[in-house]
Amino acid sequence: MTNDFHGDSASAGAMACEMACQIVCERKGHFAAITSACTGCCLSALVIRGRLLDHGAEAIHVGRPVSHDLIIRGGKVIDGTGAAPVHADVAVSDGVITGVGLVSGTARREIDARGLIVTPGFVDLHAHLDAQIGWDPDLTPVSWHGVTSVLIGNCGVTFAPCKPTDRELLAGMMETVEDIPRHAILTGLPWTWENYGGYLDALDGIKPGINVAGLVGHCAVRFFVMGERAVEEQATPAELEQMVRVVDQALADGAHGFSTNRYEPHKLPDGRSIPGTFADPAELMAIGKVVQQRDGLMQAVGANAEVLTALAGQNRVLFSYGVGPGSGMGREAASRLDTLCGKGDVTAITQVRGSGFMFGLQAAIPFQGETWDRLRTLDLAGRLAAIREPATAARLREEGKASRRWFSLKNVYFLGKDQRPDYAAALDNNVVALCRQRGEEFTELFLRLSDETAGKALFNLRMFNQNIDELGELFRSPHIFPSLGDAGAHVSQIMDAGWSTFVLGYWIRERGIYSLEEGIRRLTSGPARVLGLTDRGVIAPGKRADINVIDFDQVSELQPEIVNDFPGGAPRFVQRARGYKATLVNGQVNLLDDQLTGTRAGNVLRHRRTG
Repeated sequence: MTNDFHGDSASAGAMACEMACQIVCERKGHFAAITSACTGCCLSALVIRGRLLDHGAEAIHVGRPVSHDLIIRGGKVIDGTGAAPVHADVAVSDGVITGVGLVSGTARREIDARGLIVTPGFVDLHAHLDAQIGWDPDLTPVSWHGVTSVLIGNCGVTFAPCKPTDRELLAGMMETVEDIPRHAILTGLPWTWENYGGYLDALDGIKPGINVAGLVGHCAVRFFVMGERAVEEQATPAELEQMVRVVDQALADGAHGFSTNRYEPHKLPDGRSIPGTFADPAELMAIGKVVQQRDGLMQAVGANAEVLTALAGQNRVLFSYGVGPGSGMGREAASRLDTLCGKGDVTAITQVRGSGFMFGLQAAIPFQGETWDRLRTLDLAGRLAAIREPATAARLREEGKASRRWFSLKNVYFLGKDQRPDYAAALDNNVVALCRQRGEEFTELFLRLSDETAGKALFNLRMFNQNIDELGELFRSPHIFPSLGDAGAHVSQIMDAGWSTFVLGYWIRERGIYSLEEGIRRLTSGPARVLGLTDRGVIAPGKRADINVIDFDQVSELQPEIVNDFPGGAPRFVQRARGYKATLVNGQVNLLDDQLTGTRAGNVLRHRRTG
């Protein structure tokens, strides 16, 4: 029996399988009599009224014995280990992968993956969804981009441990460091905890759409133990001993490790550096020792090579990295990274492309002046109407030309008019070049493109990884993962949370920096190992069924856009994707045809010592 069974009617299919049933074709939204060539010797082509089930469609079987909860049929399976792809079925029951190969039997739900790739769910090692989970348990936008497990609590800023009197302080710090509105934090979270375990209990009660793992943050630990002294003073021996106990308990309660922040520009609302910025390295080593004893992870931002090397001598270490714009800097950065990572179990992550602030009529406006200030008070429709009024446009041009800029136009890039944003423009294809081509000043370019795109035009100020070609050289290092989407942070300023889709569409499909199997490994089992997730990141029997079904030829991110869906109507950037046929989280379909299903089957992943 072949996999391409055709018949003139449903009865022809019945002769092949001797079994008829009813299904729901969710793509078409109707019931239809079908038969299935599901004897186990083929890949179960489904016939609906004499024709094959639409490519990529999904079926739900009703009223017949089933042997699996779900089967993904006939896809190209990239298992996450780096092994070559194979065409196979994947069976799932009770949230676990139960078979990979030619799977016999039937399932309550089947997904036709012919012509599609099947991968493990992606693991995001750097997010700040610590607050957003309170009002958006679906954890968008990362859940639109194939991410099934996400690490929060990065950069030393967390909401636990926290005394009731410190809630406003931690919320204010998160606002200034990560651009998450303080009001949204205070009203959007339940605040039922003091210790870290209580915070994880609260997340359990929220029932997230994807899996969530957390780090306990240095800032919160210092405030919890030292109070106001945490900001600028060194810990006493007694305070350090107490911090070690607090961190030890946090890991015992499920934290996957400890995060610290030594990046001086990160400030408190009063302008002082956040707690831990200037902490004695001995403090980090003492905390790192108990983290190592519990087989946890040390995450650092802003730490110099000396501190990272010291930590690498005793800990698994995760840190943020990047590359300069000059010629040859990618290979130089890779060489330095390889040397550092040779000191121990050290992994770096970086933004997957040029990253930085976003400008646009719908978002932040980079000009000053009385008319521009009035424009900022309007919604997008009002702004668009204003720039189309000749007298107003003339005043905007005049004020814009006189504006003082804190950034260089040579680092600003137009994202284009297509559905897919142009993130890969060459270093010299910036707005300076665009202005020169049209004989325009930047204000004129901004207004014209805003008009032509109905206010949707966006401009990206590349502050990190400005040269995408040099970044490609860095990505060749085995010690770095493309990641650092920062989801949940800087929400009205940047949009990097679609990082995984960009890796698929650009670095793997278009540039070929990675083979398909190696690229998927760096999105799945690689980061899962860093986090210590032994039951995820690989498609194999016995592993948790976090799975993506993707149209690899079509997958891409869409243009970012501003929405006002935070508590109090605060704005944020979101970014959708296309090409995700399905995403499974713990065996449940969380996303279907690029749309969330409302099934929230994620778990709070509590660390358990493995060593």
